[in-house]
Amino acid sequence: MSSFVISESVAPSIAAAPSESREAKHEYAHIGALTVLAAVLANVLVYFLGDLVIRYDPEFLVLGNASGVAIFTFTAAVVAVLVYAGLLRYTANPVRNFGIISAIVFVVTAIPDITYIPSQPGASNAQTALLLLTHLTAAGVIVGMLTTLVRPSQAR
Repeated sequence: MSSFVISESVAPSIAAAPSESREAKHEYAHIGALTVLAAVLANVLVYFLGDLVIRYDPEFLVLGNASGVAIFTFTAAVVAVLVYAGLLRYTANPVRNFGIISAIVFVVTAIPDITYIPSQPGASNAQTALLLLTHLTAAGVIVGMLTTLVRPSQAR
């Protein structure tokens, strides 16, 4: 079992040593929840700003309302928080591994946006680009927050 520390900008170095494990897990859960919330809020903001610029076509159900964007972002963010927790615990280089996994997930989730979404009723290139921007926004917030605020400890 590896240990990890919460970034000193968030809390004093809390190692997941046996005596401090509960506190570290609680702190990680707190940071994970903040990460999920930040990703959802960032994407909802992108959604509304995008509507101001692009004006979504009502026929394009993918961007029919902000709740769809929020739900998909929430789900992806929760999974990412859980994956990073597992990497922190079981891998020697969780930050690098999480970066690689995140890049692969981004590419895989972009494939339907590029291939399938443009064929949907009401779809436009601008709306497709905005949908890709929501993926990029979520990835940036999630990877940025988790890998900055929660780092593996130097001592194992």
